[in-house]
Amino acid sequence: MSDVEQAIAGDEPSLVPYVTAGDPEPEATAEYVEALAAGGADVIELGMPFSEPIADGPTIQNAIQRALAAGTTPERFFEIVEGLDVDVPLVCMTYYNLLYQYGEEKEGNDYERLRPFVRRASEAGISGLIIPDLPVDESDPLREACDEFGVDLIFVVAPTTTDERLEAMRERVSGFVYVQARLGTTGAQADVSDATHESLARLAEWSVPKAVGFGVSEREHAEEIVAAGADGVVAGSVFVDIVAEGETDGGTVAERLEAKAAELKAGAIDGSDARPDEAGDPVDRTT
Repeated sequence: MSDVEQAIAGDEPSLVPYVTAGDPEPEATAEYVEALAAGGADVIELGMPFSEPIADGPTIQNAIQRALAAGTTPERFFEIVEGLDVDVPLVCMTYYNLLYQYGEEKEGNDYERLRPFVRRASEAGISGLIIPDLPVDESDPLREACDEFGVDLIFVVAPTTTDERLEAMRERVSGFVYVQARLGTTGAQADVSDATHESLARLAEWSVPKAVGFGVSEREHAEEIVAAGADGVVAGSVFVDIVAEGETDGGTVAERLEAKAAELKAGAIDGSDARPDEAGDPVDRTT
């Protein structure tokens, strides 16, 4: 079992916060990551900036543009990761073209083209990859490279994912499966979509842990998601908003990131306490 899978499938429901590396400047990322870890993060998802982030909504798109403007290249991303001092696994979320174009060698098959990126990610301290624009039926070369260097390949399951594609993902996924709570792009939402419950039901027999993201921003969201059967929650835009706002009367960016992480983690734990037992009755874990 990888360190990512162990973290997601631990005794408590997990929290996976996201921030864009290099936003608003590369030097700030270490402080923000440390704050998220202090707030209870079990795995931290770091966005590697890419100029065409098709799976992301305006909040994260703007963060990516700030990071790119500050000079956050793929190599600078890896340097940032190497400078981090946290005891939680780190996952890179980015887009396929960056992997494919990385490095000096531009010849060879897909595996040979992808291998330098995965090797560099592993050396820097990345434990898993999320590549939302990579179709599962084209993922075998990346899966091979990830296996070689001990990096998890995490797939995103959307409400519209077909049964055939689900089975293909089930054969290739590692670390955890990222359950997309709703259609569309990332962004904070006011409620939890009914699609969350339906998607979790479809994945009930999967042995890999399940974390739900897209729209998670409040303690109640985390509670409902975990109560529905998720092993963890993924939250991004709510943290990116805090970074974008900067220091406020509510505290520094790092203080507010830590507080929001602690809030969502507490909600996830509340959701675990609310799960029904096999007879359908709420479980009392206070005794």
